[in-house]
Amino acid sequence: MSAAEIAQRKEALGGVAAIAKPRLDQLFALVGSSGCGVVLSDKQGFIIDHRFQGADAPIFQDWGLGAGADWSESVQGTNGIGTCLVERRDVIIHRDQHFMAGNIAMSCIDAPVYGAQGEIVAALDVSSARVDQTSAMNGMILELVRQAARSIEADHFRETFSTARILVVDDASEGVSLLAATSDDIVVGATRAARRAFGLQAEGELKTVPVGDLIGQDTTSKGFERAQKAAVVRALVRADNNVSLAARELGVSRATLYRRMKDLKINN
Repeated sequence: MSAAEIAQRKEALGGVAAIAKPRLDQLFALVGSSGCGVVLSDKQGFIIDHRFQGADAPIFQDWGLGAGADWSESVQGTNGIGTCLVERRDVIIHRDQHFMAGNIAMSCIDAPVYGAQGEIVAALDVSSARVDQTSAMNGMILELVRQAARSIEADHFRETFSTARILVVDDASEGVSLLAATSDDIVVGATRAARRAFGLQAEGELKTVPVGDLIGQDTTSKGFERAQKAAVVRALVRADNNVSLAARELGVSRATLYRRMKDLKINN
């Protein structure tokens, strides 16, 4: 593709390409000296960014890993980028596992990158020119690629929902589980991992739902009372347990707040 076409594809990623740059640099700092190149493609498999060591650059360019190259599975057959995008999962395509004979000198390790609405937006690839690349080394590199992809997802999600409160869900098995919530504790966004963890729709704009309904809080008839208690406790903490200041923040009298604290069994 031309430089203009590559720029258009980067723009179509909606900020992911720019957000990914420091993560590509970090990943390349870890693997670049061992004869590996780092590549980012869009969801169609077109390469939009890469990192190569000077001595290795001609090799990777000859293999067609330069910006604008098409690595979709429909064009290249089985390969790291294209197969990762089609199967929507982490893959290792080691040397002769590639479909095209011209690609069997490479080992390619890939992870998909998901957008803020749960949709696949890119593939992150590490390709190696080493003839002594082992399965054990591929496995270690895959973990680095996976972590970098999840970091790109988290950074993009936080930027997309920059005005929301971001909640980190303790679900390491699924990757980056983040929820975006309004000041009223209404969930308006979730990463792909969080969607899977809570059984939400896989892609697209979420149907709004209270945070408590997802994490098992405030689901009983006493949910409103819990919410009141939380509001009072927050006001007291902000006021350093000064009831008069807390009452002023809540817009009630000191006596009213004391009565409510007694009803809610809040000790001061």
